[in-house]
Amino acid sequence: MPRTLAQRFLSVLLLAACSLAVAAPRAPELQPYGERADVMRFADAAAQRLEADPQWVRGVLAQARLVPTVARLIMPPPPGTAKDWAAYRARFVEPRRIAAGLAFWRDNERWLDLAEERWGVPPAIVVGIVGVETLYGQHTGNFRVLDALATLSFDFPSGRRDRSEFFRSELEAFLRLARREGLDALEPKGSYAGAIGLPQFMPSSILKHALDFDADGRIDLLGSPADAIGSVAHYLAEFGWQRGAPTHFAVAAPVEVRDRALLLVPDILPSFDAAGFAERGATLDAAGAAWPGKLALIELQNGDDAPSYVAGTTNFYAITRYNWSSYYAMAVIELGEAVRRQR
Repeated sequence: MPRTLAQRFLSVLLLAACSLAVAAPRAPELQPYGERADVMRFADAAAQRLEADPQWVRGVLAQARLVPTVARLIMPPPPGTAKDWAAYRARFVEPRRIAAGLAFWRDNERWLDLAEERWGVPPAIVVGIVGVETLYGQHTGNFRVLDALATLSFDFPSGRRDRSEFFRSELEAFLRLARREGLDALEPKGSYAGAIGLPQFMPSSILKHALDFDADGRIDLLGSPADAIGSVAHYLAEFGWQRGAPTHFAVAAPVEVRDRALLLVPDILPSFDAAGFAERGATLDAAGAAWPGKLALIELQNGDDAPSYVAGTTNFYAITRYNWSSYYAMAVIELGEAVRRQR
């Protein structure tokens, strides 16, 4: 029986679909971490270092999942993306975050004052860090820490400097933390990089620097603002925070490109005294010119506009030990100051 035009058309479509199905490559199936020899070798070596039951470590890692979103988020911005301090600042020093910071400061004034008394870190700095990191606990991350760290340990994406060794050390630190605190390693959630709690500490930082500041018998960076506050202040003190010292001074950068470049060579590491700044054509404000310590010329690019500059002290540098970025440090400082002024 002759076929109708519609039937012929349908046959052509079916043939085309079949051809595409045959030609299209199948997506590779993801091998579970428990079936990967490299992961199990890591598990056995980690168990030995942790003095833990190898079957426990293997069992935990066997339940880790590869999360493609984690691999995507860890990638840097596309090449050619211009840094813009004004835009970066606007993300953090804004009414909603300032209002939340006021509430956080009011509710935790006792702990902020105690942290300043013990380590010399002003409340505004701690408030600035917690606000920039998680908006005072509103955005602590929804990735299982185990999954995030396993993904970046064993499937770190190509296209940027490989940091899988760093994340493997953090994965091992997370396993150590789980054993020390009696945690179910499958439960904690955090950022795509595996950072945890209100202050977004990596597992190794929790082991080294986190404190049970409210003395309730456990360290809880997610549920205890007191522990978060004490841990942040302690962390900064461990990285050289100087009691009573400012974070930065106003400065006019040298006009001469060569002089400016020389001051920028050490990046955010304080390397020049006030006289060294003056010799290279940088003009400090009165307080900066009288400062006896070392300073760093900090350049904050503003897209197509002229950069902004400040002279950073060792306390500015201490904040960058939390996040290696002068933009981050200035956002912390300015958010904390905005909240302090509102008080």
